[in-house]
Amino acid sequence: MRRNLEAWCAPVASSSATAPEDADEPGAVAHPAWTRLKDAVGRLQPLQAKDGSVPEEADHAAAGELVAEVRSAVTELRPLFPHDDAYLAALDADLARWVDDGLGVPDFLDSLVAFQPQRDRVDGLQHLVVFPMYTQNGSPDRHLEAVLVEVVWPDFVADLEAGSYSNAMFVPIRFVDFTAGYDTNSAVLFPETVAMRSLPTFTWGAIFADREAARFRRVVRAAAGTTRLALPPDAARLLADQRLAEETFVMWDLIHDRTHMRGDLPFDPFMIKQRMPYFLYALEELRCDLVAFREAVALEDTVPHARLVQYAVVFDRIFRFAITGSRVKNYDGLGGQLLFAWLHQHHVLHWTDNRLSIDWAALPDVVLALGREIEDLYWRSIDRPKIAHWLAAYALVSSTLTPHPASTWAKGPDALPIDGPLKSLTDAVLPDEFPLSMFYEALTRRIGDVVASTAGITGRTDTTSGSEQAADG
Repeated sequence: MRRNLEAWCAPVASSSATAPEDADEPGAVAHPAWTRLKDAVGRLQPLQAKDGSVPEEADHAAAGELVAEVRSAVTELRPLFPHDDAYLAALDADLARWVDDGLGVPDFLDSLVAFQPQRDRVDGLQHLVVFPMYTQNGSPDRHLEAVLVEVVWPDFVADLEAGSYSNAMFVPIRFVDFTAGYDTNSAVLFPETVAMRSLPTFTWGAIFADREAARFRRVVRAAAGTTRLALPPDAARLLADQRLAEETFVMWDLIHDRTHMRGDLPFDPFMIKQRMPYFLYALEELRCDLVAFREAVALEDTVPHARLVQYAVVFDRIFRFAITGSRVKNYDGLGGQLLFAWLHQHHVLHWTDNRLSIDWAALPDVVLALGREIEDLYWRSIDRPKIAHWLAAYALVSSTLTPHPASTWAKGPDALPIDGPLKSLTDAVLPDEFPLSMFYEALTRRIGDVVASTAGITGRTDTTSGSEQAADG
């Protein structure tokens, strides 16, 4: 009880004591040029094809005028972003060339190379970002988009990154304002989504910590209330405080992101361009989250946010991830299902008398044990043929989760086309190889509308405090 009370009352170091929803509106978003820029982009997008081009000759004059309006607005806003001056100059040139070349498939390689936000990780620093791009988990079309963002870089994260958790490419950000492509579930700004003639060496990747934190808070509040899960005071505080949640997600993402290329990895790294059974992607994403959990356990006595990271990993995985998105090869959902079932089968998570409870003291060791299982799978992979590694990965997942009764994979190697191309093995995986359990089917019916309501959410739009959430002490 004493520890819980101390966790509730003790201050957590933060770069700012002001919650983002209470902050004064930044200058750029209130500038008339930003309003004109958003309007011009909004009117241009319907004229663009999926690849970003403006295919109809009859639309070229109107599109050219809209691009001119975008260029004019960017020029007016440019003095507000001296740290991005080279990028904004290159952007103007790319926009002009796009029109001069007939508004075909856009090529913004030059401005993308000039945009280097990882060089200025200063808390609160803003960027104006304009690219033809698709938005992951958002719009699949490479339409022109404009987004105002600001960096989230609290002092304790800067200290972690400068020490044992270096990640020079990681740029955590929050939304200030955005066009239609981000009025979606997208929570990343990645350079590979931009329309360009060739792929450069990527030097940064940005994640919207405010969207991650806001949807986490909304969904977990609903899930905890629906399942009558009593939360420790520090967990309840995490759900009540948007700023605290943002900083917690930045720490989690810092460690998760750097983990993808660290450790005893399979010889073929898990890269998105490789086509493999989706349960392999599920294990990779879960592995990175469990490494973040492990490091948070190690840092618990020295970094106040570390215990909050543990809550965030578990709650986001078992509540939001598991029931978000379609059931077609949903690898993030599968990772959440796996973690929930692992915790249940190791007797730290209980569903009794229609109430969910967690043995908080035993939780860390059981979560860490799952991480070791995945790491052992990876360690052994270097001595295995690829097909054998895939089969071992499937065995790991299916030892905890029940496959679909129609699964070919569940019948074992004798039922699989192991003598054919690898594609045939991947194709044999069902779109929903591991269906939702009865628990998750019921949870989806209860809070599915809450999950859906988080599309387009930001830290500024989710202003509920969450202070009503029950806590045990």
